[in-house]
Amino acid sequence: MSNFKYAAKEPSGKTVEGTISAGTKAEAVAELRRQNLIVMRLDEASGKGKKGKAGKQKGDKVKGASGKPRGKKSEVVIFTRQLATMVGAGLSLLESLDVLGHQAESPGMKATCEVLVSSVRGGSDLSAAMEQCPKVFNHLYISMVKAGEISGQMDVILNRLADYQEASEELSREIKSAMTYPVISMVLVLGITAFLMIGVVPTFKNVFDSLDADLPGITQAVLSVSDFLRAYVLEVFGGLFAAAVALVLFKKSKRGTLVFDVLTLRMPVFGPLFTKVCLARFSRTFATLIRSGVPIMSTLDIVANTAGNQVVTNAVLDSRESVRNGNLLSEPLSQAKVFPPMVVRMIAIGERTGALETLLEKIAEFYDSQVKASVKALTSLIEPLLITFMGVIVGGVVLAIFAPILDMVGKLSGAE
Repeated sequence: MSNFKYAAKEPSGKTVEGTISAGTKAEAVAELRRQNLIVMRLDEASGKGKKGKAGKQKGDKVKGASGKPRGKKSEVVIFTRQLATMVGAGLSLLESLDVLGHQAESPGMKATCEVLVSSVRGGSDLSAAMEQCPKVFNHLYISMVKAGEISGQMDVILNRLADYQEASEELSREIKSAMTYPVISMVLVLGITAFLMIGVVPTFKNVFDSLDADLPGITQAVLSVSDFLRAYVLEVFGGLFAAAVALVLFKKSKRGTLVFDVLTLRMPVFGPLFTKVCLARFSRTFATLIRSGVPIMSTLDIVANTAGNQVVTNAVLDSRESVRNGNLLSEPLSQAKVFPPMVVRMIAIGERTGALETLLEKIAEFYDSQVKASVKALTSLIEPLLITFMGVIVGGVVLAIFAPILDMVGKLSGAE
């Protein structure tokens, strides 16, 4: 039998420390879990001080050398799922973090795990340790972990968090796949058109000038555009670049963000899709936080910050003030045009019946399926539209070039 010193969380959220005798670490963890405790730290009594000191120095070195760690979203999703699995299987939190740190592939995730191990070994809560890595763990993530620490259901909360992240990542992939094809196709069309207007059309202009022939209107228009682009190519591309930079800077401003977000939701074809994405994210985030035990005011703050659209953010912030004054959440949401009557009505029913998180999950599932259907429909619609657009632009330039040539060939044949 060995003695192990431990730090654990009671269901009330209180941190307790003590010593337990067991044959192995796994047995010690199992015994503590039977006592309804969440193990935060577990070390052999004889080696705790030295090990803890070494771990802290290692963590400090990583943080000082690389600054605040970074991590990709996909890596954080895998980290969350694996941490939930190991904690649920009975491993201590510290041991789980240590294992994840050793198997992490990217330097950023390794540094993140080392910071977490160092802080937890030093006696910090996991949520407090994660606050040292704001570029890896956002406010939503930390709030849910804190709720898990208070409720004593860390493995359950982590599983919910992993489910939420995986659903969000899948939705993001759907949107990116829908946008990638049209963007690449549009860039190719514009590139081909620019090449024709600057590199090909001018060579035919010399031929037309030498023949001194009457040119059709479409040919004259194309030649004029070609002359303009060749004469002012630097000015044109410089103006486009400056306009793009100005738009980016304006979008980063508070007013610019609101203007762009309003226009995004009102765009033809894509506007309804982005609206459904915002509603799915709002509902899923809200449901996950409420089910995890996060207080309603904190939940509304987090939902507002993670809405992804300033219109939705403003509506949620207005709702928060209404809830603070003792009113129902559904009342102010009904005044926001972004929330359809179905969503408002279901939220109102959830508030009256006490099943708000269940109805929010139903809303999220509904809009997830709607987004997938819309993406599939748009993908099938965009392809023929882009082909038509490419045909009109490129075909128009080719027609403008060859129309006078064919006309002259026809006249020569007639003259013979």
